[in-house]
Amino acid sequence: MYHYTECGLDNVWLANGYTTKTTAYGKAVSVADADQLQALLAERVVSKPARLSGKEFRFLRVQMGISQATLAKTQGVSEQAVSLWERHGKVPKANDALMRLCYLAHAQGDEPLREAFNRVMEVERLIHQKIVATAGPKGWKSTVEEEPTERLAERPAVAT
Repeated sequence: MYHYTECGLDNVWLANGYTTKTTAYGKAVSVADADQLQALLAERVVSKPARLSGKEFRFLRVQMGISQATLAKTQGVSEQAVSLWERHGKVPKANDALMRLCYLAHAQGDEPLREAFNRVMEVERLIHQKIVATAGPKGWKSTVEEEPTERLAERPAVAT
């Protein structure tokens, strides 16, 4: 059995459906149809009776392809609150329930939900731009660039 920690959860073991290979960098593991496996794990997480752990909360957020900032805005909390929940696992009941509902709608292909998340992420992207001013022989010129921050690197587009 393989302890599948790469998904971000500590309690997942694979009985089969994976192959291991020794490389120059150590052992490498390949999981068959990883997307289907991730969806199955998300279904299990969403349907569990107990409150979500921080790792489970993060797992669902990542499965939806949204950033902490986007999730925070859509749940009416600060980005720091989402970060704390994910690190320490104390997710308030209302936010736990809202996350489960958001994931279920996302998994069923709810286009209005995906569009709403994409709009929030686009606004975040536009807010976090930097203006680069350059002095030249004919005066100043400026360009606008996205800030290469770790926060922005975590923000993948929501799959449609």
